[in-house]
Amino acid sequence: MKRITLVITAFCALLLPLLPMAQEKKDDLLKEARELFEPIGKPPGKITDNDITPAKIELGKMLYFDPRLSSSGLISCNTCHNLGLGGDDGLPVAIGHDWKKGPRNSPTVFNSVFNAAQFWDGRAADLKEQAKGPIQAGVEMNSTPELVVATLKSIPGYKTPFEQAFGKGDTITFDNVARAIEAFEVTLITPDAPFDRYLKGDEKALTDQQKRGLKTFIDQNCASCHSGVNLGGQSYFPFGLVTKPEAKLLPTEDKGRFAVTNTAGDDYVFRAAPLRNVAITAPYFHSGQIRDLRDAVTVMATTQLGAKMNDKDIDDVAAFLNSLTGKKPVVSYPDLPPSTTKTPVPVQ
Repeated sequence: MKRITLVITAFCALLLPLLPMAQEKKDDLLKEARELFEPIGKPPGKITDNDITPAKIELGKMLYFDPRLSSSGLISCNTCHNLGLGGDDGLPVAIGHDWKKGPRNSPTVFNSVFNAAQFWDGRAADLKEQAKGPIQAGVEMNSTPELVVATLKSIPGYKTPFEQAFGKGDTITFDNVARAIEAFEVTLITPDAPFDRYLKGDEKALTDQQKRGLKTFIDQNCASCHSGVNLGGQSYFPFGLVTKPEAKLLPTEDKGRFAVTNTAGDDYVFRAAPLRNVAITAPYFHSGQIRDLRDAVTVMATTQLGAKMNDKDIDDVAAFLNSLTGKKPVVSYPDLPPSTTKTPVPVQ
């Protein structure tokens, strides 16, 4: 018995020096992650030229769900950015007015407040500007500022919400419609993902596989484009930085940011997609042609990094990306005021 005790004691003595090393290795990964990423905190209380107030948020929610902002009376913001799904529509490209197909995949509205600019090409500086785009786009809601204002003014039930949000007077304007929608969208954040809890110090929030995936994500330089609180959404890069993707992923007619800047170097340049909730926002890329998250990881490794990840690495990174799924806000469907005989007749 004494001999067995001595053997166990000696074995333990050999292990003891390794324990601090293992702990240090864990701490190093967390430290490295904290240098690159941030957990989701509270939404901002003010955006440029827009104080975020409860009255504005409530009005914005009504407008977000109101299909009467479209000329057909059928399409709302929630149609393409469905809050019951991943804040998108799950389609390769958006389907809008008269069943027309849009040119690109609908990005998620969740956490969009953390992006440096809106749309795949960054043509909208903020959520106010973004809100105006789809309303006026012929392939989306197919309306005009004048028609939107006329419609809302014809509905008595909108008078008080606009006054509560913007004060007395002629406050039903297209600009205020956009400000209200922005105020509501600011609240559409998804905190408390496993990765958020990990960044805050709960090392058990991620599985061992997710930690391996995080390490691979960092070591393969994925974080050079996908970092910060939204893991992307801040900068622009050519799609096909190293290797040009197949034609279905990169349609030649869509030159990306070039249409905004008219600069040759911006051909096929797009905003680095924010990766929050990426596991529930398929299909992927601006063309919406990839539905499997593993396939998306493989495409990015090849086209952007020039790397060939093995199956284990791809599985690990995909597992890590699943840890970015946060808690969606609970949004009750608003009770919209009824139309009147003065409300413009929808376009059929």
